[in-house]
Amino acid sequence: MLRSAAHIRHTVLAAAAALLLSGCTAVGPGAPGTPGVPSGTAAQDALLKGAEHRLVVDCLNDQGLSLASRPRAPDEDRTLRAALFGAGPRELSVTLATGATVTAHQDGCLATARHRLYGDQRRWFRAQVIVGNLRAEAQARVRADPAHRAALDRWTRCVTPPDRPRPDRPDPAVATRCGRESGLDEIRARLEAAELVTVRALRRDELTAYRQLRDRALRRAAELPAPTHPQKGPTLS
Repeated sequence: MLRSAAHIRHTVLAAAAALLLSGCTAVGPGAPGTPGVPSGTAAQDALLKGAEHRLVVDCLNDQGLSLASRPRAPDEDRTLRAALFGAGPRELSVTLATGATVTAHQDGCLATARHRLYGDQRRWFRAQVIVGNLRAEAQARVRADPAHRAALDRWTRCVTPPDRPRPDRPDPAVATRCGRESGLDEIRARLEAAELVTVRALRRDELTAYRQLRDRALRRAAELPAPTHPQKGPTLS
């Protein structure tokens, strides 16, 4: 089925969101004091997203393509997707402690833009995927903790009506009461805070790489020359 340019842009957003991981890592603002680099994390994120969009647009325009154009045939849709995301086997791969594997192409305009901003593309991919999933890793460790498993068993018994199977979706008021009475809420909050400290210590090298490469990207974004092509069409955000 022929996809619209809006659908393709939505796909770009989904991929970018999955890889950029949206600043939920709480590593703090970087590149302090660099001319052109704002001090707040949200403003820095906007600077990086804007710079990435500019570089992607320039890359596509160099190939005679545009995000703003509507593909007129399936082969044009495939051409634009390949130009954006790359083609063939995915060269970048990171398997997380949770067991999930994240992959990406090392070619395509999105990869090219990130290479220009962050420099070491493979190192950046690994760092930002791992750092962006620190909370998921901590939550996996919480679920494996015996105290959490015991509290979850108590919660399950609490929400299960007598002589009936546990409902797939317990009544919200009952689930809330049982979370409190079983101790699940308190244990989960306490363990997650402790496990976040643990995983940040375990992933210290990746956190350091993340900060270093993000600081480099912020400086490169602030130093980008004026666009070589008109910046038309929607942004990748």
